[in-house]
Amino acid sequence: MKYKQNFKIMQVTDKTLVIGVDIAKKKHYARAFDWRGMELDKTISFKANSSGFADFMGWAKDVAKKNKKNKILVGIEPTGHYWFTFAQAVIVKEVMLVQVNPYHVKNTKELDDNTPSKSDRKDPKTIAMLVKDGRYQIPYMPKGKYAELRKANNIREEWLKKIWSIKNKVQRWLDTYFPELLEVFSSWEGKAAVKTLEEMATPAKIMKNSAKEIVSVWREEVKRAVGIKKAQKLLEAAAGSVGMKEGLEMAEYEMQLLMKEYKDIRQILDGIEEKLESIVNTIPGAENFLEIKGIGVKTVAGFFAEVGDIRRFTHPKQIIKLAGLNVRENSSGEYKGQTTISKRGRSRLRALLFRAILPLTAKNAEFNALHKYNIKEKENPLKKMQSLIALCGKLIRIVYTLVTKDVKYDPERLLKDIHRDEVPKAA
Repeated sequence: MKYKQNFKIMQVTDKTLVIGVDIAKKKHYARAFDWRGMELDKTISFKANSSGFADFMGWAKDVAKKNKKNKILVGIEPTGHYWFTFAQAVIVKEVMLVQVNPYHVKNTKELDDNTPSKSDRKDPKTIAMLVKDGRYQIPYMPKGKYAELRKANNIREEWLKKIWSIKNKVQRWLDTYFPELLEVFSSWEGKAAVKTLEEMATPAKIMKNSAKEIVSVWREEVKRAVGIKKAQKLLEAAAGSVGMKEGLEMAEYEMQLLMKEYKDIRQILDGIEEKLESIVNTIPGAENFLEIKGIGVKTVAGFFAEVGDIRRFTHPKQIIKLAGLNVRENSSGEYKGQTTISKRGRSRLRALLFRAILPLTAKNAEFNALHKYNIKEKENPLKKMQSLIALCGKLIRIVYTLVTKDVKYDPERLLKDIHRDEVPKAA
């Protein structure tokens, strides 16, 4: 949900106790102020555990009572993952919790002492002053299936990093010891290629086998699509290899370890993706989203993991801004600078949308038509990258409609946007 600046400012009245908290791993610092920015008590520090939080709440209530405040507003700067437990504890106590942008904190440090210095005692005041002026956001903490989906997607992202690391190591090994392997196999991740790397990775080891023996090794994993011609081609590649000739025993052992790790991680990822798909099937509107040709389960999962319950927004522009895809203009007087996207908000959501729009413009007829219209037929044509960014926003608006209105995806309705633009041009 979008909260306007006036609404945020109105939350702070003369009866509000504004508390700024600087979050750290082991110890937090807090300072209390009134609506005008007058400090009402000394700075306190408390441990980042249940007893520390109890001390904090006791202090906050005492300060509020002593200064005749009937509302407590706690502001924090999100620092890594350390703020999660503190935020949850505050919300459970039904105290209003808000976040300030770390970028804003960094750029307002000098207002009080004309120095950019940072300290545990200075930051809580900077945070509280931003909150007092309404420069904060009300954090969204997903619940239920949306919390499960975000966690599942985060786990998948972590294991993807691990498998990418293994793939890079395998590619480096191949470049060093057997670069010709990929002339025989289109990818080393195929079953026959993996079996080769497990059993006879180096050219020297391959050449100790006949073509029939190589085929018999492949048959343990692959029953079809590999035969004697492929084995002969592998032998020819091994015979003419320019790969390193020394340290082959340990190089072969290294590849066996890499293949074992690769297969283990691949199996774990398959299990995570199964869980991810089962959660996606429970999300309202996910089925409608999946009807778009070119959109898969992983894209839908990633989208809802980042956005959460899309029905909490009142307009798709809010999601566009959340993704950092809103347009930012640089102008002053008669000078008109180049317009770019803000790149604020959730970078993972922005990256996911861009990765999704590339295959959509290639394989989806409607998005392909819109892309061609944007870059060729429009009165003021866009550059290719500008068109792709515009289509990311278009996808957000489509998903918002599909979910909030519970309607089916209609390709013809999407193409009407082109026709609407063409009518005034023809007239």
